Amino acid sequence: MTTLTIAGFAGSFSVPSRTRSLVESAIELATERFDVTGHVFDLGELGPSLGNARSLGDLDAQARDLVHSLIHADALVIASPTHKGSYAGLFKHVFDLLDPSMLQGKPILLAATGGGDRHALMIEHQLRPLFAFFEAQTLGTGIYASDREFVGGKLADEAARARLSRAVNQLAPFLPPRAAQPAAEPAILKAL
Repeated sequence: MTTLTIAGFAGSFSVPSRTRSLVESAIELATERFDVTGHVFDLGELGPSLGNARSLGDLDAQARDLVHSLIHADALVIASPTHKGSYAGLFKHVFDLLDPSMLQGKPILLAATGGGDRHALMIEHQLRPLFAFFEAQTLGTGIYASDREFVGGKLADEAARARLSRAVNQLAPFLPPRAAQPAAEPAILKAL
C-alpha cells in the first residue's frame, strides 16, 4: 500500500517564521485527521541555486528534491508572507520553474500571513489566481492570519484556529481518514 503525502511550503526566509508556523499547524492537523505523512520546508531551504534557475534542472540536488516533493505530494499547504500586497518574487519563481500540468488537479490549502487585516484578500487576489493557472484544486477556505493572531510564534487566536481546522477538513474528499485507534482497556482490567 502506497503512503500518501502532504507537503507544506512556506514562502518565507525568516527564522522563526509565522508563515512556517501556520503551515506546520496545518500539516499537523492534516496528519492527525488523514492517513498521510507530511513534511514542511520554506523558501530559505531551497538555497542560492533558486535565484539563477531557469528550469528545475538548474536547481542544486537539495532544492530539486524539495520542489519534486511538492510536485509528487498528494496534497499541498502553500503559504506566503504578504509583501506589498502580494507574494515575494522568489516565492513566485519556484512556481515559474514548473510546467503547468505538474499541479493539475492537486488539492491545495492556501494561506498567507501579514502585519494586519488590510492584506486579508491576498489569498483571493494573488494566490488563488496563481494556482488557477495550474488548474489546481484550491480549497474553498483560505487562511489569512495577521500578527495579532500569533502568540510566541504560534497561531493562538481561537477564530483563526477554527478557520484552519475548517480548511484542513476540506481535504477530506482527497485524502483517506486516519483509522481510529482501538480504545485502550481500562487500567483495572489490565491488572486482572
